[in-house]
Amino acid sequence: MAIISSKKQPQEPNGQPKKQPQESEKASSHQELLQAEAAVDEQGKQEESIRPQRFADYIGQKDLKDVLDIAIKAAKSRNEVLDHLLLYGPPGLGKTTMAMILASEMGVNYKITSAPALERPRDIVGLLVNLKPGDILFVDEIHRLSRMTEEILYPAMEDYRLDITVGKGSSARIRSLPLSKFTLVGATTRVGALTSPLRDRFGLVQKLRFYEVDELSKIVLRTAQLLQTPITEDGATEIARRSRGTPRIANRLLKRVRDYAEVKKSGEINQSIAGEALQLFQVDPCGLDWTDRKMLSVIIEQFNGGPVGLETIAAATGEDTQTIEEVYEPYLMQIGYLSRTPRGRTATTAAYKHLGFKPPNEQMSLL
Repeated sequence: MAIISSKKQPQEPNGQPKKQPQESEKASSHQELLQAEAAVDEQGKQEESIRPQRFADYIGQKDLKDVLDIAIKAAKSRNEVLDHLLLYGPPGLGKTTMAMILASEMGVNYKITSAPALERPRDIVGLLVNLKPGDILFVDEIHRLSRMTEEILYPAMEDYRLDITVGKGSSARIRSLPLSKFTLVGATTRVGALTSPLRDRFGLVQKLRFYEVDELSKIVLRTAQLLQTPITEDGATEIARRSRGTPRIANRLLKRVRDYAEVKKSGEINQSIAGEALQLFQVDPCGLDWTDRKMLSVIIEQFNGGPVGLETIAAATGEDTQTIEEVYEPYLMQIGYLSRTPRGRTATTAAYKHLGFKPPNEQMSLL
């Protein structure tokens, strides 16, 4: 039985029913849909990406770039893959960006994952099997790898093979699968948490340092250009001074200052506008936020500058001890505003002066 549509067939201008498209026309339309042409919104997203794609565009870390440039040129001259690389340092300094640049400079593909996502052995096995010759596998927070996943990586890194146990009990046997030669790039904020067998298998172990103000200023100017945000050099320097030596924080503050300038219709971002905006977001000229100043104020006002225990500081400020130890204390110690002693935390003379307090007599004698 024929099925007749209840919808009225479209008519041509002469009154004849409109012909259905032929198969060739359908095929051509499908081919047009499959063309590798980015849509307008996709192109916009690509333009908004602020990560540099080449060493020439990467600002800062000069020593690290020199070392990696030599390693890349040597690997290319021998037609070999790059040695496994371990990058460590505080978060936000560009470890992921560096891995992407390495892939671009080597002319290979890269895959990005994190250690917590590799819980089961089959997760890392699937990644390793699908790697092509020369590919770069980037594993973030590599110190959090499970023991079983780490042991699978040992033969993969050294001999480019995968050892799989097939069967159980007395019938179990080990089967080795060859892998394509690849480069593992590991990133961690706690290099001491890596086991020695894993750390020793990296051919290159490099540390990323904090950025200087002039380097961060160039990063802010470059990001502002990509975001099509007008900014002056002194405005970029003002943002850089408050960025804690970290490009990620600099780019985040730039976006907040951009929002402020657009809402207030202030035109281009200069030093005055940047200062007003960051003051609104409670980021002072040294990069301290409200919680940083609160913690120092509690130590100075309630405990006479210390020493005071970590648990006591946590109770007085309402923060947990882990957050204080891992988020707030490192930067305060880096800039010399806080010191750790066997008896507890102590606010330094610089912290007194920054917050407008008068240093105690025993510290005045040291000035």
